[in-house]
Amino acid sequence: MAEPDNWPARMASLNQWTKRGERAPHKPLLLLYALGRLQRNEPTDVSFTEARQPVDALLQEFGPPRKTGSHYPFHHLASESDLWVVSSDQGPGSPGSNIGDLTRSNARGHLAPGFSEALSSDPAQFALVVHALLEANFPETIHQEILDGVGIDVDQMDLTSMFRPITRRRDPRFRAEVLRVYEHRCAVCGYDGQLGRETVGIEAAHVRWWAAGGPDEIDNAVALCSLHHKLLDRGVIGITPDQTVAVSEHFIGHGAVADSLVLGFSGRPLLEPQRGHPQPAVEHVEWHRSEVFRSPRRHSAVA
Repeated sequence: MAEPDNWPARMASLNQWTKRGERAPHKPLLLLYALGRLQRNEPTDVSFTEARQPVDALLQEFGPPRKTGSHYPFHHLASESDLWVVSSDQGPGSPGSNIGDLTRSNARGHLAPGFSEALSSDPAQFALVVHALLEANFPETIHQEILDGVGIDVDQMDLTSMFRPITRRRDPRFRAEVLRVYEHRCAVCGYDGQLGRETVGIEAAHVRWWAAGGPDEIDNAVALCSLHHKLLDRGVIGITPDQTVAVSEHFIGHGAVADSLVLGFSGRPLLEPQRGHPQPAVEHVEWHRSEVFRSPRRHSAVA
């Protein structure tokens, strides 16, 4: 059994399926769903039938853009025996990863007692575990949406713990370098707002998420306004190999505002960095296309 102080580190190093850089946030999302129940004082013991719809919805919303399901983590997380326990009408242990087997056998899962008790008795540990799951698997731009989706109330958390780095450390120079190279302008819309001498609303965006091993390098970065950074990380917009903006057909927006802020940029070239600096590398662009962008892309809005 892991010591309580090691729970956050365990979250950052969950045994997850990996292949060619593909995302597999199934276990983290199931754990966050269970942690939301724990915070709300709801039983963390839940049947697969009850958990299936909400966890499937989380995977559809925040997982990779391909077919997947809650049956995988419900079964496989049980291999992390000090985190998640599964039983069924057949007895202790998971009956398998097949949806039919989990349903017919009335499979149930719950947070392991030692894990659950440690987090219930120590709000700082709870906050660190949530922080570690988010930091290790998702960009910061969508953390709050995920917390809302699993019903975790940040106002009830010990936020002083949230500033402790759990995984690898970020390069503190990254933002400044990206903004300098892109001359403090959004590479999609050209926004370049300042307040006094400070740039406001412009961020350094990773093309391949930092949480997915993306490097803090210029060829994995683009300067974006807060809106387009969020839309990049949510898969609404993407980057093509020829450095133009892709807009997902799944994005629906009506009226002049949606057209001017999103739809009208389909097919437009990205703002180039200063001479001598690379544009986003094809390998990172392709990772984003396969792991984040919600294909298919819309036809170009450029005449």
